[in-house]
Amino acid sequence: MNREEFRAGIQRIGVIPAIRVSSPEEALFAAEAIARGGIPIVELTMTVPKAVQIIAELVRQNPGLMVGAGTVLDVETARQCVDAGVTFLTSTGLDLEVVEFAISARVPVIPGALTPSEVITAWKAGADFVKIFPCTQVGGPSYIRALRAPLPQIPLIASGGVTQQNAPDFLNAGAAALGVGRDLVPEEAIRLRKFDWIQELAHRFVQMVERAHSHNHTRSGADRREH
Repeated sequence: MNREEFRAGIQRIGVIPAIRVSSPEEALFAAEAIARGGIPIVELTMTVPKAVQIIAELVRQNPGLMVGAGTVLDVETARQCVDAGVTFLTSTGLDLEVVEFAISARVPVIPGALTPSEVITAWKAGADFVKIFPCTQVGGPSYIRALRAPLPQIPLIASGGVTQQNAPDFLNAGAAALGVGRDLVPEEAIRLRKFDWIQELAHRFVQMVERAHSHNHTRSGADRREH
């Protein structure tokens, strides 16, 4: 998958589920439930034990699944993930060396940022998207809207505190996609191995994205007619 195809896929899917669990078995369980729920993408954070090995296994077993590495904080970790076959790299902060490595390796990269200066720096460095983290804690949808106004050309991913309740607001504010953790992969669902629970949550987020895309398409069409 090249970077253009990746960007189009993220825009279409609209959700990046972050898997942050305590064992490889839990990670594989969560990834399968998410995929069965209609979201063909997962982000496995480097805080998961044996994360790189899990990525390799997910890539091998699920050729149609976009497998990302999250919380990538240095180039050596990024290199290991790329060698494991990862689809994309992402992090909670901006490390320009990781961005540079990803571009040289021709792997899509989504660095984290918070301030306008960080967002602009990440975009100029070649990021495919910029993850705004922690988004909810600094204003949520209104913060995304505030960033989008002067920086409409930069696709932003809202991450940190995204829930079923505020997801539509983030999308309507202009977020290109949502980074979702516990509200899609609840700790209790993992502990009790509630496959159907995670699958249903994934399905709900898919529906939210579809409704938001339909609403925004209708609204943009109305705006064009008015002008």
